[in-house]
Amino acid sequence: MALFQSPPKTPEEIERARPLDLPPDAVLEYDEARWYAEVYRGDDVPQLTVRSVLLGAVLGFLLAFTNLYIGLKTGWGLGVAITASILAYAFWNGLEKAGIAKTPLTILETNCMQSTASSAGYSTGTTMTSAVAALLMITATEANPGGEHLHWIVLATWTLSLAMLGTVIAIPMKRNMINRERLRFPSGVAAAVTLQSLYSKGSEATDKARALLFAALFGAAFPVALDMNLVADAEGGRAPLLPGSTPLFDWLPASSTHVRAGETTTFAPSDWTVVWDNNPVMIAAGAIVGLRVTGWMTVAALVLAFGLGPWGFDQAWTSPAGEVLYATSAPYKAWREIGLWFGVPIMVSSGLITFALQWRTIVRAFSGLLGGAGEDVDPREKEAEVPMSWFVAGTVVSGLSAVVLGTLYFDIPPAYGVLAVLLTFGLSLVAARATGESDITPTGAMGKLMQLTYGVLIPQSATANLMTASITSSAAASSADLLTDLKSGYLLGANPRRQFVAQMMGIIPGTIATVSGFYLLVPDATALLGTADHPPAFPAPSAQAWKAVAEVFKTGIENMHPVHQQMIVAGLITGAVLVALETLLPKNKAWLPSATGVGLGFILPFQYPLSMLTGALLAWGAARMKPEWEKAYLVPIASGIIAGVSIMGVLAAVLNNVVLGGGGGH
Repeated sequence: MALFQSPPKTPEEIERARPLDLPPDAVLEYDEARWYAEVYRGDDVPQLTVRSVLLGAVLGFLLAFTNLYIGLKTGWGLGVAITASILAYAFWNGLEKAGIAKTPLTILETNCMQSTASSAGYSTGTTMTSAVAALLMITATEANPGGEHLHWIVLATWTLSLAMLGTVIAIPMKRNMINRERLRFPSGVAAAVTLQSLYSKGSEATDKARALLFAALFGAAFPVALDMNLVADAEGGRAPLLPGSTPLFDWLPASSTHVRAGETTTFAPSDWTVVWDNNPVMIAAGAIVGLRVTGWMTVAALVLAFGLGPWGFDQAWTSPAGEVLYATSAPYKAWREIGLWFGVPIMVSSGLITFALQWRTIVRAFSGLLGGAGEDVDPREKEAEVPMSWFVAGTVVSGLSAVVLGTLYFDIPPAYGVLAVLLTFGLSLVAARATGESDITPTGAMGKLMQLTYGVLIPQSATANLMTASITSSAAASSADLLTDLKSGYLLGANPRRQFVAQMMGIIPGTIATVSGFYLLVPDATALLGTADHPPAFPAPSAQAWKAVAEVFKTGIENMHPVHQQMIVAGLITGAVLVALETLLPKNKAWLPSATGVGLGFILPFQYPLSMLTGALLAWGAARMKPEWEKAYLVPIASGIIAGVSIMGVLAAVLNNVVLGGGGGH
């Protein structure tokens, strides 16, 4: 069977490629035999075509910048499948109307396209916003505050290997989780329903695409004004047209007064990052994230700015050499030096405890993989399912690449590298099942489990700690992404082998986009850590959490500032309490503090939670006043703003570095 197919050419072929009359949610309950009999479309409908893969690669390349930008700002990763589907459908329709494209994309071509785009836009960015960013921060010193980047060849090969490993690891999971157990994979169902509606309500799809495009143009205007060095500054350099933030709240009373070495200092709210962010990207992100998480983020940020931060600023102790040491050195650093050591433990303990409470999911993951070998198989399975030989070959190639790179560049002994790959298979299996059951991929918990494991095995090596965990979290994200896409294809009758190939092909443009984008957005560690005068352009909360765990194992908690030790203990207890409340009071969950929101609120500069809360409130108001409009247009508009800001933000970084020069800002 040839993998690549030709697009439909005749009216008969186009008619045969029309969507099934079956709604995707009805197929959810079909067993495997009925699926092959009534849904599977085999070779009847083109899906893996050159045009679908190329279109998916281009869209995924652009959307990869979106996830990288948002991941470095907030620690979140946004699914791109639905956005890519809307854009591709509208774009191809435009080509048809212009006479450039001769035949429409089939629904299964569009499904294959979104697999390529999703792989490029999502699967390759996880390690960049976590372990790689954390590694860059760890290399920063007083003598070299910019730290040292990995060589681009090493970073690109590492990213490509991990994305490939996660994709092939999902192969033996697919038939059990999707065909037999029929796990829902809610995002996959949503993508299938969206595709079906696009092909049945073409005008609605065009309206959504138009809304997304106008929102992207609106968002793209902000990096031009806030990031690009277009005007000369007072010092003879170049600067943006407008500042990145505005101190709107300095009319409030002074937030804190401190006495050090006999000198009294009063700080305004803006000194504690209580400002308004002039970039709308976090407003758009908040509209998608929702009110509960963003609300508790803002509460935590207020506690940090007006309570915990000022208190921590005054805490001092005497070193063994008799030197007086303070817990914090500048007000704006409270989010890092105090908030970090309270917020990260909240996220670590809540994530690990929540994961442990899913023990039934863990048991089902392993028992499901081992069961069902003796069941009858449909003869068409051989042409439809991905062969196990691909799993073996892909795991050997990508796993061996990860082990070799880990040995040569990341201080990981070969035996421990092999162990990391083996553990990754088991943890990815659990993460994929969690995604199928809840639509939540616990990549953070997977990474922390590996950090704890290697913190014991190789306690003094922060580099090995970070990069072994990187293997697991990246592979888990890629596995879950593939299975989510395969669920969408399953509901539409697609050939999973061809969809797997499309997913693998998206890894290449995704790697190019995320690696190049990382170097452009983060020229050195000061973009993540800030300087003596400026907060960081990208707080990278996920990376901050990874860095914190690695440093604890490297230096030992007993060598940390006493206040930081207190914060770690308090954070671990707080995270456990928040999980206990959710477990004991499930009916009241909507009103209980979100552990994720609280933890992030203590890590992010204040302006980000404030902007995200603003977006969530706008979305809530839209849902109350115009629920149908909100349901149809909220995600396209928010995604458009994020895409416009992110893509133009990368272009602004390129122009600043190559053409304009000067300082720049984010």
